[in-house]
Formats: sequence, C-alpha cells, structure tokens
Amino acid sequence: MPVSASSVFVPAPPTAWGPADEQTAYSRDASAYDSRTSAFESYRRRLVDLLPLSRGDVVLDVGCGTGLCFEGVRNQIGAEGVIVGVDASRDMLAVAAARVADRGWRNVVLVQAPIEEAELPVVADHALFCATHDVLQSGPALDNVLSHVRDGGTVAATGGKWAPPWAIALNAGILALHAPYVHDFAGFDRPWAKLAPRVDRLRVQEVAMGGGYLASGTVPARPVPLLSGPIDRDDDRDDDRGNGTRG
Repeated sequence: MPVSASSVFVPAPPTAWGPADEQTAYSRDASAYDSRTSAFESYRRRLVDLLPLSRGDVVLDVGCGTGLCFEGVRNQIGAEGVIVGVDASRDMLAVAAARVADRGWRNVVLVQAPIEEAELPVVADHALFCATHDVLQSGPALDNVLSHVRDGGTVAATGGKWAPPWAIALNAGILALHAPYVHDFAGFDRPWAKLAPRVDRLRVQEVAMGGGYLASGTVPARPVPLLSGPIDRDDDRDDDRGNGTRG
C-alpha cells in the first residue's frame, strides 16, 4: 500500500488480540489513558530521544495506543516525515485519530491490527515500543516490525519491569499498575530479552529504581540474496566484440 503523507488509515473490521480482560481494560480506559499515564511523560520523551531522528524520517510507533509519542516524534521529523502508528485496540486508536485530527497532522497513518499480522505500508527508518510488554514477548510480532525497518535503523523501547526482589513495596505497585494491561508477566524481569538477539548493540538502562527501563539498538544488515540462473549479456557489448572494436 503506498503511503501518502496526508493519509490516515484505520481498517474497519475490529480484531481481538490478547485475553478478553486485557482488551476490556484498553477499551474501558481509552478515554482516560492519557491522564492516567501522565506521570510517565518524561520516559516517553527519553524514549523518543533515543532515536536519531531527522526531518523526513519514517517512524513506526508500535502499540501506539492513543498516540502519546506522536508529537515528540513529529517535532523532529517535521511534516515531511511519516508516522505509522499500529495498535490492536480500536478504542485506543480512536483517541489517537482524534488527536491527529485535532492537530491537523497530515503525515500520520494509523493501522488497527495485531502486531504479528499488521500490514505495515512502509520500510521505516526507526521503530519505537512504548509500554508494549506483550508485543516484546512475541517473536512473530518483533519479526514483523523489524522486517519493516531499514538496515541500520534504530529501535527503542521503554516500559515497566520487576524491580529487585528486595523492593517488595515497589513491586506490589508495579503489579497493580500493569496487571490490567499485560497478558502475563513472563519475561517481566528482562522485557528486552527477545529483542536483544534481533538487533545489534542493544543498550539497556534501568530507571525508576529498577521498575522501568530504556533500551535501544540498531537493525542489522540483511544478507543480499544471490542471483541464480544465466546472466544476460549486454547486446551492445556482444556487437562490439564481434566487430573487433574496443570500448
């Protein structure tokens, strides 16, 4: 699908993803999500700052939710760039679409689909994952996203994690905060573990007394496929050689 800088694309059929209670939480909290997560705005800014953004870049916002990272990204890529926000929740994307319309952004594309199956209409320069634990635990989701980021592009992620075991009170708060939105807590001690072997030079910084993290790395170069079969010769070169001339 070609991308127009003035297009906003939201497929019509709703698609469920994750357990029912998780989807209910995203649907129930969509309108209040911005205010409920305002305390984490500084981490969103730090996440965007991990990407070496330039004007005209194309950025995938994976699990974009209500579009809270859009403004920070757009400030750096300008109107010439493109943001593709993808999320499984129709209700969260409805809030994101309203945000885009209110600000008159004509370079944001919204895709409503499970990340594993999303048809991403670009090869992006960068991708970000903000508070997307379940996506980071899915190999197929990561593979789909990374296949749509150019060689050498930057991938950045942030979210919650278990603090050290002795921080009992902190971990109790982390559990209460994330439980409605997380399929399960598998991998919550190192949420970046499945991303690490898929990117180069992954750097991880723990924040919030160990209850959160910021991570970034680069997409490795893919091998160039070898051509097979006969190689066609240039007709002009054949003619020159047959006439005894030199190029």
